[in-house]
Amino acid sequence: MRELILIGIGTGNPDHLTAQAVRAINGADLILVPRKGPDKADLAELRHQILSSVLTNPATQVVDFVLPVRDAANPDYRAGVDDWHDAIAQAWAVAADRPGAEVVALLVWGDPSLYDSTLRIATRLDPVPTVRVIPGITAIQALAAAHAIPLNRIGAPFMVTTGRQLRDHGFPPGCDTCVVMLDGSCSFQSLPPEGLTIWWGAYLGMEGELIDHGPVAEAAPRILATRAAARARHGWIMDIYILRREG
Repeated sequence: MRELILIGIGTGNPDHLTAQAVRAINGADLILVPRKGPDKADLAELRHQILSSVLTNPATQVVDFVLPVRDAANPDYRAGVDDWHDAIAQAWAVAADRPGAEVVALLVWGDPSLYDSTLRIATRLDPVPTVRVIPGITAIQALAAAHAIPLNRIGAPFMVTTGRQLRDHGFPPGCDTCVVMLDGSCSFQSLPPEGLTIWWGAYLGMEGELIDHGPVAEAAPRILATRAAARARHGWIMDIYILRREG
């Protein structure tokens, strides 16, 4: 592997691909598609659907590989993540060990720069290839577009954070708007709902897109029920939300 291209593919909609991303896909010798088990087979199939819509280079190989699973039972979270990332880098190296596969590409949900570990994992390859990043539409952009709202108030900052941080530390100080990612526990439930409005979305840009918004006190029960039903139906869920505090 001489070069590794990390291609942001947006939130699953082929229309989210930039022209730069399409050129990079067709310029790769090999494209690796991770499989995360039968419960998340849809994620691999979505990548294949995207490729089928834009890949026209007959010389480009497409290879599936099994993505290692993080040991959630490890009490040392950081050590567990380090071991997991080492295993993923090894899986990449094995899957890419094919004749002629000098330029290898990975399709990354959203953008490789935002709450994604692909860039960090790439540094664990030995030898480390040249890494090229193709930016993609993020779930944050897709959420704001789905609700047709601006992310920030005039001249005001906003915070991008995680569900764990929201749950442990509350609404971020110094701003009235926060975007919450990686929240499997719906941590907005931990906040006093008075004066809080939520804009929520799941499967953004996909055929089964779900959105809801309103005062947290009113919208939270709907979102919890919708989210639980969707996760049970698909076996996985990708969701994100914006919280805005009045006053």
